[in-house]
Amino acid sequence: MDPRVLGVMRPFLEGWVGNPAARHSLGEEARESLRAARTKVGRLVGGRPDGVVFLSGATEANNLAVKGVALRGPGRHVVTTAIEHPSLLAPCRDLIKAGLEVTTVAVDAEGRVSPDALRRALRADTCLVTLGAANGETGTVQPWRAIATVTRGAGVPLHLDAVGALGRLPVAVEADGIDLLTMSANDLYGPPGVGALWIRPGLRLAPQLLGGGQEGGLRSGTENLAGAVGFGVAAEFAFREGPAEAGRLQTLRDRLVDGLGSRCPALRLVGPRRDRLPQHAGFVVSGVKGESLVLALDLAGISAASGTPCGALTGEPSHVLRAMGLGDREAQGALAFSLGRWTTADEIDVVLADLPPIVERLRAASPFA
Repeated sequence: MDPRVLGVMRPFLEGWVGNPAARHSLGEEARESLRAARTKVGRLVGGRPDGVVFLSGATEANNLAVKGVALRGPGRHVVTTAIEHPSLLAPCRDLIKAGLEVTTVAVDAEGRVSPDALRRALRADTCLVTLGAANGETGTVQPWRAIATVTRGAGVPLHLDAVGALGRLPVAVEADGIDLLTMSANDLYGPPGVGALWIRPGLRLAPQLLGGGQEGGLRSGTENLAGAVGFGVAAEFAFREGPAEAGRLQTLRDRLVDGLGSRCPALRLVGPRRDRLPQHAGFVVSGVKGESLVLALDLAGISAASGTPCGALTGEPSHVLRAMGLGDREAQGALAFSLGRWTTADEIDVVLADLPPIVERLRAASPFA
């Protein structure tokens, strides 16, 4: 979390703060803080503040978007892609159990979905198209504006999970034709445990948590006021500083990709060289399991990933890489680096120095290399 965010949140964690639903003066102050946070988040995504619904994180936002639209009716058909985050695919599987139909559109070898393929998947009873703006394993950015042109023409709501893209790429829900947008505070250097779903005003959803009717009746339960305030501050910094930060991260990312390309030929970049998240570098390593690479790097003081943390518990090869045409053995060698606000060029050079000998050592011990 950015220390500047924590500084603004601290009085809400330690002080005399009211419940936003209360009618006394402390409650009014809390409501005003919540309204201010909603305004800042709405400005970041280019949408009306009253479309922002605060939630516990991106997983809840994705579930509310998918189930909230599909279970409201009248359509009984949802379209998604084969490479989505588990928090999108799992609610889609729940819809199938409830008797709805879900069409999963394939992606190309770089992890992109074709707007034409998506158009062909639409039906008269399609009620939602849901996909990620960019993939967290490969960094591939989807052509969401072209996809939005397709969905708008068909009169079908478009839901975009923008967790990895927001703050790094320009996203404008009103101008881009997006009807629902998932956000997470911690991916913007805000507090964990708070997220939001932007919903185009007028679009009706079936709430998934029932109770006192907070957040316009779409998410009952007392709001995480400190978290929402922190989210708003993080969104404000992303709005002001995001473009410059994205340029800096892209320069560091290219330094990493180019350096590893020349020093470690066993690593292969996954996803496109262009049209990818500026802070993301994903590879596959032939003949080595990604988990072994992650553990060896951790011993060297370098934190990396293999697959997504949310999918790590299954122990299965990445469904994303398999959908892109990689075999199970190659997909098991996934390795990804995420750069952030405090990443330095010196740290990139440490990875360039330490990773190649680790790869060679593990490949030498592998029966599959």
